[in-house]
Amino acid sequence: MDDLYVLNPTFASLVYSSSLWVNAYSVILSETLLFLSISKYISVALVRVFQLKRQTAMGTQIPPSTSGEPIRCKAAVCREAGAPLVMEEVMVAPPRAHEARIRIVCTSLCQSDINLWKRKDFPGITPRILGHEAIGIVESVGAEVTEFSEGDTVIPVFLSDCGECSGCRSKKSNLCSKFPFKVSPWMPRDDTSRFTDLDGNTIYHFLSVSSFSEYTVVDVAHLTKIDPDGIQMSSACLLSCGVSTGVGAAWRTADVEEGSTVAIFGLGSVGLAVAEGARIRGAARIIGVDMKPEKFEIGKKFGITEFVNPADCGDKPLSQVINEMTEGGADYCFECVGLPSLMEEAYACCQKGWGKTVVLGVARPMSEMKLQCFDVLRSGKILTGSLFGGLKPKSDIPMLLKHSIDKDLQLDKFVTHELDFKEINTAFDLLIEGKSLRCVMWMDR
Repeated sequence: MDDLYVLNPTFASLVYSSSLWVNAYSVILSETLLFLSISKYISVALVRVFQLKRQTAMGTQIPPSTSGEPIRCKAAVCREAGAPLVMEEVMVAPPRAHEARIRIVCTSLCQSDINLWKRKDFPGITPRILGHEAIGIVESVGAEVTEFSEGDTVIPVFLSDCGECSGCRSKKSNLCSKFPFKVSPWMPRDDTSRFTDLDGNTIYHFLSVSSFSEYTVVDVAHLTKIDPDGIQMSSACLLSCGVSTGVGAAWRTADVEEGSTVAIFGLGSVGLAVAEGARIRGAARIIGVDMKPEKFEIGKKFGITEFVNPADCGDKPLSQVINEMTEGGADYCFECVGLPSLMEEAYACCQKGWGKTVVLGVARPMSEMKLQCFDVLRSGKILTGSLFGGLKPKSDIPMLLKHSIDKDLQLDKFVTHELDFKEINTAFDLLIEGKSLRCVMWMDR
């Protein structure tokens, strides 16, 4: 550079200045790339921190990955029909093809759990993990699962929605023909269990869900993915069964219209969900029928306008009393108990010519109801059953959640108690004694 400066001072100065600029740009570029690299990691870290905070606040934080490995966790196991559930540790196998392993966030207790818990004959079977109303987080998925991934918030449902069969593709039905509804103790595709006790003995499934366990394995046909933003986990889990069944029956199966008259037989959670659905639809009269007088005050919160206690009907049949109240019968009748005699009464007090009776109650196997054939012919009435309220889980549960977020559907009214999972036998007592509508149990609160 000194020799160049002597030969041509101006040119040498330009070269020297250029080299300084090149060095400066190199330093700036290196520092910029370093800054961008650090920023990327900081951004990823901040996003992860935000996700963890959000998941923790919602009770949905996923522990370190256990994908592909059996999980040891707590479950409430029915070891003997009608006996208190046993809180014990079980092993939950990894999901197989078309399955997902779910970490249950919270679960609620349904009358169907009570009914199967009491049964000593089939479909009652022990040892079994009951529970079918829940909300959870996908921990891992098996082969050929594309619809779900780790971290998804999901609601498991007893009714399958495969999306492939004629029933699932039809707008007229919600009954899957590929995996038809049955009270099976197995996974739906291979008739095996994913649960064992610590000695390796099989523990049976319930309604393809088995939510009375910290972890469970569910077939993807029985899972619905939801957006967790803006929802309450404790009330959203009710959409697995009872509330969806009642509201869906009013909206989808019966298609209750504004100004109509509705009669509901049995004011448990399903019956009150029917009332809630009829209220939202604008029914003018919603008549509640129940043996417990206190149910009228509870029912008013869900839209019940009138109350009939069969014990107060004297010598008159229940159907005659309601027919006299409604000048010939209700437009829509819903049986929500599961008694054949009550189904017959509901049909008898349904308006001739256009009335519709919807059966929602689960009767004992082989139970029969009796109808006079000529009366069926001349009355022009409709009698129909309704599983899950006629709703398709994968498309209609998100719809119900939107109605809940918009405050149309008031799910929180159904939650009367919230307990820790270890208090599950208390939840059973509350429901059996008629002191609760829905008791939600948190796995980790």
